[in-house]
Formats: sequence, C-alpha cells, structure tokens
Amino acid sequence: MIQFALLFALIVVLVPSCTINKDIMLKTPKDYEFASKPDTVDPQFKVQPNDFLMFRLFSNDGFKIVDIVSSGQNARGVNDRLNVTYLVEHDGYAKLPILGRVKVGGLTVRQAELYLEEKYVEFYNKPFVQLNVINRRVTIFPGEGGLAKVVPLQNNNTTIMEVLGASGGIPKRGNASKVKLIRRNKEGGRDVYFFDLSVIEGLEWGDMVAQADDIIYVEPNPELARELLYDLTPIITLLTTTVLVIGLIKSFE
Repeated sequence: MIQFALLFALIVVLVPSCTINKDIMLKTPKDYEFASKPDTVDPQFKVQPNDFLMFRLFSNDGFKIVDIVSSGQNARGVNDRLNVTYLVEHDGYAKLPILGRVKVGGLTVRQAELYLEEKYVEFYNKPFVQLNVINRRVTIFPGEGGLAKVVPLQNNNTTIMEVLGASGGIPKRGNASKVKLIRRNKEGGRDVYFFDLSVIEGLEWGDMVAQADDIIYVEPNPELARELLYDLTPIITLLTTTVLVIGLIKSFE
C-alpha cells in the first residue's frame, strides 16, 4: 500500500505538467464579445509612429530630382543617396531634410505628400514629393508551431486571404473554422474579430484589406492522442521501472 501511495503521489505531481493544448494561444472565454465586422474599411494606410518612410523630392512637378546632399552628381548617384529612410517618432513627427521635424502621423500617404509639397514650396519650384512606408507587416500564426511568419505589406490593398497565401496557407493542424484577426483601433487598443474560413461565406472576411500590425491567428486542432501519449510516456516509464525495481528487491528477499 505504501508503494502504491508513493506511485500515486508521483502521478499527481507529474500530471499538472502535461502539455495538452499548451500551444493554443490567445484563448477567449465562451462569452467573449468579438468585434463586429466593420461595414467599411479605409484601404489607405495612415502614417503612424515607428513607420519608416522612403522619401524622395523632385522639383518642377517631378521634372528633376532634388539632391539635398550635394550637387553635380549623375541621376543614378542622386537616386541612390536620396533613397534614405526616415523614422516617424512616437509623437507622429518625422525629421526631414530642410524642414526639420514635421507632423505626418495620422495622415494617409497621399495627404502627407501634399502637405510636404506645401512645405517645400518655400525652397523649391513646384515641389513633387514621393513617400512610401516600407516596414508595414502582418504577423501570421497559421495553426502549427514553427510556421509563424511576418509578412510585409507590399501593396495598400493586400487582403487577409492574400496574406494567408503568402505565408503558405493553413497547414494540416490549423483549424480554418477558428480564425482570429487582432487589429489596432483608434483608441490605441485592439479589436478581436472571429470568423470561419472553412466555408465559402468566409470570403467576406478573407477579402478584407489587411492593415499594418494585424495579427492573424488560426487556432490549432489539439492532437489529444499524441500529446497525451507524450505526457504519459515518462509516467509509464517511471511506473514500469519502479515495478521492476520492486520485483528485483523482492526476489532477493
């Protein structure tokens, strides 16, 4: 009885450390209120803190590129030097040539271009500004460990379905009927959307335009048998070894 009590105590200690479903992230309670699908989504990105801007300036409505660094260089050399990135700081300001710190956060790329053109009128004839945000990305957890990816957004109208395709799609263990989209809102928090991509009706969600810093999480199907066997193997081994040792001890008595 003492031996069995010791074995039972070992099992009680080891079972809480089981790994079943431990890889499922971002769990929500059954009564969690998910955000409703927005009626309209602005496909235009707004410049936000920590964005990196590729900035280029032309004069005469784009006739000649402006070399702010130096003069007398060929066009290719000017292009190479002017393909420089500028950080949008935490307060929405970016430090740009000649102008210094300028507020561009909260503006769309086109609005920021027009605003900067107005600022550069003081220094150049008919300035033409080109801006491009180069570090927009979406984080994908497709439903299987080791396959998570950060997908850069090359186009403003990249959809959720395209992002999933670029990440390799939903793997075998991923549950296409349980997909969460976690997106920043205007208040600075996160909205959580829940949808089903296993049915054709899910296309209305798949066709939504992805936004910077989106998190797409596909819940994995729990592999109960494999995980249970994985957790029980050391316990079974311990029990077998213990029984063997006890048997050997008794054989010598």
